Amino acid sequence: MLAARLDRAMQDCGFFMVSGHGIDEALKESIRELSRTFFALPDTVKEAYATGVGGRGWIARGREANAFYGEVADATKADLKESFTLGREDPAGDPAWFMANVWPDQVPGLREPVTEYAAQVQDLYREVLEVLATALGLEPGYFVERTRNAPYTFNINRYPALSVTGAPLEGQFRVAPHTDWGMLTILDRQPGYGGLQVQTLDGEWADAPYVPGAFTVNIADLLARWTGDRWRSTRHRVLPPSQADPNEELISLIVFCESDMDRVITPLAPRSAAAPTIRQWWPATTTESGKPPRRSSESTNPVYGDLPRSGRC
Repeated sequence: MLAARLDRAMQDCGFFMVSGHGIDEALKESIRELSRTFFALPDTVKEAYATGVGGRGWIARGREANAFYGEVADATKADLKESFTLGREDPAGDPAWFMANVWPDQVPGLREPVTEYAAQVQDLYREVLEVLATALGLEPGYFVERTRNAPYTFNINRYPALSVTGAPLEGQFRVAPHTDWGMLTILDRQPGYGGLQVQTLDGEWADAPYVPGAFTVNIADLLARWTGDRWRSTRHRVLPPSQADPNEELISLIVFCESDMDRVITPLAPRSAAAPTIRQWWPATTTESGKPPRRSSESTNPVYGDLPRSGRC
């Protein structure tokens, strides 16, 4: 029953929620509090940790502009956010994916909770992969065995308040409409006026519901392509700050999960007649994007749910 529901949700929406995952709320809030300390530093201090998109460290507001694959991002309408970004370290791995993390001297306590959180989310990632494999009629370990040496990217995004950014330009967002590139994205977010929206099958935009403590998870382009586009990698965006609350500042914890870098992906099967028509954004074969799975000593029982909205994505 769960596998069938999840398969249907992945065809219709590409988003779902996970609760009962066992990751402590206090750990997430510790990261947010320490991140606020870092983001509150003067830009001249944070500049010592500056990096570009895809690097490790601080990405200043105005340095990133998202767009849908195949479209040209408008740099004059850069995303209204700043980020601290890190990932899996592996000195023997491809330096394009496994580069060294950067840790701010001014916030020495940040490293420990961030590292612990990232490890726990990777545990959850592999549990979710087992459920998704089952939903496709595969052996539960099918995807897990193909992600054991995968990198990940962990972004801590600060979305400043309207009182800080000023009025956004027409068509400017905290994060512009886009799809994600890899396997899955696991998001812990805060509710707000300038929050997450998901594009529906009819092209409309719908607010993503918020459930306290639950992760929002979405299929990314590579996994959609792996399923022969049976599952949907859905456009989504983060709304600009709102006049309804000019002092609203949000911090999201986002882990972009990948697959092994040295694996060639061939779609599992042709698109089924029941699946929606979706553009194929990846070539017929593509290389995947590791660390051995780390199992938490705490037993958890995740609960999976469709995004509770009227209509379908």
